Amino acid sequence: MGTALDILKDFPANTHAEWLAEVEKQLKGKSFDKTLVKKTYEGIDIQPMYFIHDLDGLPLVDTLPGEAPYMRGTTASGPRVNAWHIAQEITQPDPEEFNRAARYDLTRGQNSLNIVFDQATLNGYDPDQAPAEMVGKDGLSLASLSDAKVALEGIDLTAHPCRITCGATGIAQTALVVALIEDQGQSPADLEGSLVVDPLGVLAVAGKLPCSSAEAYDRMAQLTLWAMEHAPKVRTITVGTEDYRNSGGNAVQDIAYALATGVAYIRALLERGLGINDIAVRMNFEFAIGNDFFMEIAKFRAARMVWAQVIDSFGGNAEAQKMYVHARTATWNKTEVDPWVNMLRVSTEAFSGIAGGVDSMHVGPFDEIFRTPNEFSRRIARNVQIVLKDEGHFDKVIDPAGGCWYVEKITAQLAEKAWKLFQDIEAAGGMLAALEKGMPQEGVAETAAQRAKNVATRTDRFVGTNMYPNLQEKRQLAEPFDHQGFREKRTQALKAHAGSIDDQACAAALTAIRECRSTLDSTVMAQTIKAARRGATLGMVAGALQKEAGEIAVQPLNIHRGAEPFEKIRRATEDYTARTGIVPKLFLANMGPIPQHKARADFSTAFFNVGGFETIGNNGFGTVDEAAKATLDSGAKAVVICSTDATYPDIVPALAQQLKAADPHIMIILAGFPKEHVDAFKEAGVDEFLHVRVNALELLTKLQKHLEVIA
Repeated sequence: MGTALDILKDFPANTHAEWLAEVEKQLKGKSFDKTLVKKTYEGIDIQPMYFIHDLDGLPLVDTLPGEAPYMRGTTASGPRVNAWHIAQEITQPDPEEFNRAARYDLTRGQNSLNIVFDQATLNGYDPDQAPAEMVGKDGLSLASLSDAKVALEGIDLTAHPCRITCGATGIAQTALVVALIEDQGQSPADLEGSLVVDPLGVLAVAGKLPCSSAEAYDRMAQLTLWAMEHAPKVRTITVGTEDYRNSGGNAVQDIAYALATGVAYIRALLERGLGINDIAVRMNFEFAIGNDFFMEIAKFRAARMVWAQVIDSFGGNAEAQKMYVHARTATWNKTEVDPWVNMLRVSTEAFSGIAGGVDSMHVGPFDEIFRTPNEFSRRIARNVQIVLKDEGHFDKVIDPAGGCWYVEKITAQLAEKAWKLFQDIEAAGGMLAALEKGMPQEGVAETAAQRAKNVATRTDRFVGTNMYPNLQEKRQLAEPFDHQGFREKRTQALKAHAGSIDDQACAAALTAIRECRSTLDSTVMAQTIKAARRGATLGMVAGALQKEAGEIAVQPLNIHRGAEPFEKIRRATEDYTARTGIVPKLFLANMGPIPQHKARADFSTAFFNVGGFETIGNNGFGTVDEAAKATLDSGAKAVVICSTDATYPDIVPALAQQLKAADPHIMIILAGFPKEHVDAFKEAGVDEFLHVRVNALELLTKLQKHLEVIA
């Protein structure tokens, strides 16, 4: 029999200094920092390995879940007792379609109803008041209690936690929902969940508010005071940062802007007579989950930690210091080209959210960025959460990242950097003043520009889009939505509703709203619910509530996706092919035997496939004359010379000169970048160099223009 393994004897511990000495020996003079340390968009240096000494000076690593400042979670039991809510967004615009989708999904694993209203509803417009493009855009069209009855027929809103988007003020939208609950014989006291009322979030995205900021804060106070009396389990104040991330922002900005926005709301409500403990427990924080797996885990831990510090500074109690977090997978890194990869992206993001301790979560369907998700895509997205919970058993683990040297270290670094940025915003006058000055917008734009540069050079990769494309992909088409036709349909429903109400009673109810709209108590909400039950529409109520038009205008965030420039190139090539019947091709002038040219030929083919181009391959040419003749005979207007740096001096000048002499307009691209010969090769006729650091976006665009794919 063999000798038993003695771990301590056979694998003696090594010190950090010994490890570092061995690493530097292997680097053979290369810089440790430049070779092995990664700089993130948050400005944090990610080390190749972390050690126990990295925890030195971190005061919170010994805290337990459920202990302030709640870095490790707001409850001692974590998800074991109360697992995160599976809160998939349901965005069908038609009330009947919404009802079918909601009832279907709620019986198949979804345990929280996530209602997203369309742009018209969020802005307080009836369908006949709103521009056609707003009606049905991005969510459910709801204008009356009649609509609510159709959309939520057979659904007990008190049986599931709810998340309901409510725009900048929320009272009119909430009143329709509460009126329905009462109509169903239920009590709003049994309603649980979050009302997404986020005026500064609306301002950042739209660039304006439908009312003054003071009026928005009045409505927030009125809604909160009503909830304190009648719906104590409902959060009425939302701090949303997902649009900063979906504009290209980073985790530090996510946390800092959340802190600054939350503090702005607290101060506004304190001024209106509410107490800190009543305010804080009714706050809901919403974040997008990005693709940096460990950074996103650390983000949620750091956010809870610094928010507890904020509330403590306001004198809030232990319960008030707990942060409630709803998260959704980001859209910035999702692709319309090869969208199936989105399924993989959201899976790791959902994992980050769960490991970070979110309270509820939406996992984006793979097609949500270009069409209303259908039953299949909703099911796949929903099942990501179900699999992680029921098969991965992540609801059985409390703070799985706790004690990980890497995560603990970057959690502390994130918290420190976010706090510094938060202080900068406070010094500028707070979040509203910062938005008016353009500080958050400029900060996010700067990060987005860094991301765009790395996407263009493929340092950051979108599999299937700017790297490893699938030219055999069957395109998933966006299903066109007839906004004008839908607006007409919804207008007819509105007319039918109008014919069923008592106009005099409705008018009296609206007058009552106008008379009490300046009163900072629960009266206005109670009157609004009464008006909804008497037939007042969303637009009527919003009009009765509004005292003055919005006076604020700021630069809106540039919400976009990182892959869009590459998608534009790919689709332009496909459109050209559809229009002309011609697939743009490049000829590969492979020089020498296969081992000599294959690596660069394969790289070139994969590179140009990103733009939808095909390459004409071969097994290589023995002479320059053979390569030149084959290139010209192919009829290709662009050629890629593929061989090795060692052979290029003997091949490139002669081949380039011969090709240019025969066809001065041919584009010659050299696979590689032999620095010492670049100038000479350019003089010989080489137009572009293809290498791993090339700006792929620029080169592909130049090629499209040369081949007349685009003007």
